[in-house]
Amino acid sequence: MREHEPVLCEAALQALHIAANGTYVDATYGRGGHSAAILIRLSDRGRLLVIDRDPEAVAHARHAFRADARVSVAHGTFSSLSTILRDTGFGEPVDGILFDLGVSSPQLDDPERGFSFSRGGPLDMRMDPGAGSPLADWLAEVSEAELSRVIAEFGEERYARRIARALVQARTRQRITRSEELASICVAAMPRRAVGKHPATRTFQALRIAVNDELGELQRALPQARDCLAPGGRLVVISFHSLEDRLVKRFMRGPRLDRRLQRLVGNDPAHGLRPLGKAQRPAAEEVQRNVRARSAVLRVAERIA
Repeated sequence: MREHEPVLCEAALQALHIAANGTYVDATYGRGGHSAAILIRLSDRGRLLVIDRDPEAVAHARHAFRADARVSVAHGTFSSLSTILRDTGFGEPVDGILFDLGVSSPQLDDPERGFSFSRGGPLDMRMDPGAGSPLADWLAEVSEAELSRVIAEFGEERYARRIARALVQARTRQRITRSEELASICVAAMPRRAVGKHPATRTFQALRIAVNDELGELQRALPQARDCLAPGGRLVVISFHSLEDRLVKRFMRGPRLDRRLQRLVGNDPAHGLRPLGKAQRPAAEEVQRNVRARSAVLRVAERIA
């Protein structure tokens, strides 16, 4: 199993504009690469709250930072950010919040989690195995129309109808319970294959997003993150999917004012955020070193009074 490498780590640290005595939230701990880098820049008075919905990630964080009084660890979804801040006593406002969206390398590398089409395992795909239903149960009940919509919208898969039809036909013969079964059905349903990409890539991505309600989680989390920031605090989001990035971009930009007001005040002050700079992408060297970084996009916004 390869070591998890945080994507766009230095860019994220610069975007957070870390103050030594500040308070920060890593809302997607993963395996703690970003958290560890943040802590290096904090003094003894600085504080960090780490959150993850995956119990394995939470256990990792509690062990890794068990002796660091600056760190608080919480198990939960980032859409519960306000509640977690209150229940942990961490308090608000905070000086910076980081979201590193998507699935982590340890999750992909564990066959028992069912995230990867290259490793056989039970078809689960839940980021929190103790919440909701595994993908196998969802696939057994979902309508063909809904399945096609999910694959088309969340996976941006041009052959979504073909794949959905093939999956529904396959489940009439036998329940689909393994990731390798799902992958083989996707491969057989594809009339053409993109060079350098496994035929099941987009479908696996779409079904993972659906079973974890990833876009809904993000939509609920972003306004909470903005409201938890102190004036001048930074919201930093690293996304790996065009739908996520579009959602983040629109949220950070806020409601569009007419052109005259836009010239006078920039963003709508009532929205409370000001985007900083353009979207950042990893350099070729990072992509070569860490293939997971290839689709990453970082955006940053600052809280305004």
